[in-house]
Amino acid sequence: MTEARRYPKDIPPMWLAAAMLAIWAGYAWLPASRWLQPPWTHAGWVPMGFGTSLGLLSIVRFRRVGTGVVPFTPANVLVEQGAYRWTRNPMYVALVAVAVGFAIKVPSAPGLAVPPLLWLVLDRRFVRREEPFLRERFGPAFDAYCARVPRWLGRSPRPST
Repeated sequence: MTEARRYPKDIPPMWLAAAMLAIWAGYAWLPASRWLQPPWTHAGWVPMGFGTSLGLLSIVRFRRVGTGVVPFTPANVLVEQGAYRWTRNPMYVALVAVAVGFAIKVPSAPGLAVPPLLWLVLDRRFVRREEPFLRERFGPAFDAYCARVPRWLGRSPRPST
């Protein structure tokens, strides 16, 4: 398979934008499905702020060590510091957190289904396809990292198969 066909041409923030558009569409087109009213909707700022901060800090960490931020670009360093001590994918966690916050801020019942769907797309389209790429690049160091740190969030890491 050629490199052009092996890796997606889209990038994860495009999927976040699509998710936010879907959440907004549910809110605009199905007003009867609104499940939360102000001032409670303001709680959405918390996960949106968390996700934005986590994403920006993760990007800064990658830039400081000189490794690629865009999926499937050259990885020069296996980053294990900062949020990478708790999850192997803080940038993706950040995108899902922003979507959760947006689903609270713009509360339509169909919009509640969007963050889990975004997580699924990010996991299947990017995370699980990046892992062999990183395993090939970093070998046993990546395997040891996977044994210590979960793919997403949780107490124990999951096998990266």
